[in-house]
Amino acid sequence: MPRAVASHILVSTEAEALDLKQQIEDGAQFAELAKKHSSCPSSQAGGDLGEFGQGDMVPEFDAVIFSDLPLGQVSDPVKTQFGYHLIEVRQRLD
Repeated sequence: MPRAVASHILVSTEAEALDLKQQIEDGAQFAELAKKHSSCPSSQAGGDLGEFGQGDMVPEFDAVIFSDLPLGQVSDPVKTQFGYHLIEVRQRLD
């Protein structure tokens, strides 16, 4: 089963997610923004979710993690039942 290592930032609105993505594109550090803005407990670790397998996360999240999103690139906002995520895949493992 495929596995991945990723980080995310979870916010309540798409507008906030888009603003944070722009800040990252302008040079802000993903982990620092996660610590300040993410509502997920992973925010304390800069959004780091560690390693997990395909199917461990909600389907919308999984679809991005195991897609062709380049490693290290931040996704567009992904809507799930929890809110809007910006996802950064750091590693994919087979």
